[in-house]
Amino acid sequence: MIKHPYLAAGLAMFAALLAGCKDQQAGEPIIRTEIGKGSQDRVAAKKAQSDCKDVTFEGAKFTDCVADPAKHRIAMVLGDEQGDKYRSLRSYGQALGDDALDVAFAMNAGMFDAEGKPIGYYVENYERLQELNRADGPGNFHMKPNGVFYGTNGKWEIRAADSFYYNVGDRPEFGTQSGPMLVINGELHPQMQDDGPSKAIRNGVGIDGNGRAHFVISNEPVSFGQFARLFRDQLKAANALFLDGNISALWDPVRERLDTGNSLGPMVVVTKRGGLKGVGAAPSLDVLTPADKAGAQ
Repeated sequence: MIKHPYLAAGLAMFAALLAGCKDQQAGEPIIRTEIGKGSQDRVAAKKAQSDCKDVTFEGAKFTDCVADPAKHRIAMVLGDEQGDKYRSLRSYGQALGDDALDVAFAMNAGMFDAEGKPIGYYVENYERLQELNRADGPGNFHMKPNGVFYGTNGKWEIRAADSFYYNVGDRPEFGTQSGPMLVINGELHPQMQDDGPSKAIRNGVGIDGNGRAHFVISNEPVSFGQFARLFRDQLKAANALFLDGNISALWDPVRERLDTGNSLGPMVVVTKRGGLKGVGAAPSLDVLTPADKAGAQ
């Protein structure tokens, strides 16, 4: 279990907040919450120890949460063992109980239907729950190329969906499909305007040159173009993927931030290595199908 000088007390405050907080109806704005009753000085001290930091790019404010393969593990989470979907970071944190101390941060991670089911490729703990979606259609997800964020044993990658389809044979430990791609091999998505009229709270993920995953959420409405340039120009991510907009939410336990609002679908959870060992563990070969053993997507 990860220990932290502030987190023991923080967990109790966190539990109290979870118990008293009710999910909002769809369409209501995200609420940014600092958990607990501590002073601004205490919260400021804790910010220095978080894996998330506030950054400014082209005059807009963002939060950049960094997962380092040497220190962190990444897993996808959708629901509990009974198949009930969490639908919010609050519900997921409540379900963790004392294991919430192991979470570095968590965020919504991919688009979904009205029931919270992923509409694209989704793998959790080596189990594929949804196949790759290469269909055409409306909306951001189908603004091609879209892409897949995936990884196994600390090697994390982002590929455009077609590249993933033709080049990735082994099923990863985790994976989520979303769209559009923001940055593709160092170039911005060809359909993105420099600063289009559509502005929203957005979140996404990019991989930098050191293999670290940057999970970024804007703290004010921004355009697709500005969001993509942040990944390419400031974070030096050769590939980056849009995860969602308007419903975007972050849980940063150390800084006592828990965003609530619209219902979520897939979530990405980043933990300190050694924590939440049951999340993302490889299943026994006895329960894998022949296709699994051969390494199918």
